[in-house]
Amino acid sequence: MTTEKKVEALRRETSPLFNDRKIKLGTFSSNLSGGCAITTIDGVLEVTWPNTLTLARLADEMEFEALVPVGRWRGFGGVTNFNGAGFECFSWAAGIGALTKYPAVFATSHVPTIHPIMAAKQATTIDHISGGRFVLNIVTGWHKPEIEMFGAPLIEHDARYEMAAEWLHIIKRMWTEDDEFDFEGRYYQVKGAYLDPKPIRRPYPVIMNAGGSEKGRHFAAKHCDVAFVVFNPADLDGARRHIAAYRKLAREEYGRDIQVWAASYVVQRETEKEARDFYNYYVHEKGDWVAVTNLVETMGLNAQTLPPGAEEAMKEHFIAGWGGYPLVGTNDQVVEGLAKLSDIGLDGTVMSWPRYEEGMRQFQKVTIPALRQAGLR
Repeated sequence: MTTEKKVEALRRETSPLFNDRKIKLGTFSSNLSGGCAITTIDGVLEVTWPNTLTLARLADEMEFEALVPVGRWRGFGGVTNFNGAGFECFSWAAGIGALTKYPAVFATSHVPTIHPIMAAKQATTIDHISGGRFVLNIVTGWHKPEIEMFGAPLIEHDARYEMAAEWLHIIKRMWTEDDEFDFEGRYYQVKGAYLDPKPIRRPYPVIMNAGGSEKGRHFAAKHCDVAFVVFNPADLDGARRHIAAYRKLAREEYGRDIQVWAASYVVQRETEKEARDFYNYYVHEKGDWVAVTNLVETMGLNAQTLPPGAEEAMKEHFIAGWGGYPLVGTNDQVVEGLAKLSDIGLDGTVMSWPRYEEGMRQFQKVTIPALRQAGLR
């Protein structure tokens, strides 16, 4: 094994993301109002620091591997203005990293909104605060009104990934090189770039990206450790092929092994009927259809990662839990669903609940023991 391979192996072995559990777990969007449920029901997540910290500590107690915030700068309108209130990801990660012990703590960063010099320094600071648990989740931006808030137009899709490659190249050099360096690129020019101290995690923190387009998949396969995918929940065989193809691309074209994660949402009750009835209540009766229409139309115009399907079905799926995989039913059915996600080749899933804290406490009480008994944890 080469020295480079040994360093990479050590980097992975010491991260909770690379433990040997069959299905790794995380929380998703616990830094934003509503979490992942676009609904007006009582008990939906209201973002205060005590609320978001409670969710992080519950995840820590269950030894979840990942705490993944969503980068959001404005909401989607409707009566809820879904995700309009929330905490900025780097400062959120710093606070959460100081007050948890086990999970990898992510910051989701829109490339156009922050200079790579600043991102490198912030990431390093959080890595020290968290004892080496920081993960950088790179997003290139798709919500046009958000990007325009920063005084710049939303550039063409493939160019966004070219910009991200330059951005990450500068950051990685700052994380790993002792000497000052200059960089002249199409999107960034820096002089005398320098960073001290370096991140705790060597040679640098774990990196994730949700590349769904061809350009995005190549970016994640070449530059990242974790790929975040979206797939059609009704076609698990297709999802299995998609996940396998992602791994093959990374391995055969770039000589790298990557993890593949996805999102899911949990609606858990004593009986399947009770779970389905509650799903119908918070989605169909209390869903914010104006907000979800704004969201889906924006994504449809600016992203290439949406699964196929009818528009109304897509909106329903996003109201339920940001388009994630549905884990709806009894405790046994939720466990079976997580087993299916492992079986199709996923390393892990970030989860959300329509009533976040209530759902996590139930998951801690009955689902974690069942997952251990099933050999999944």
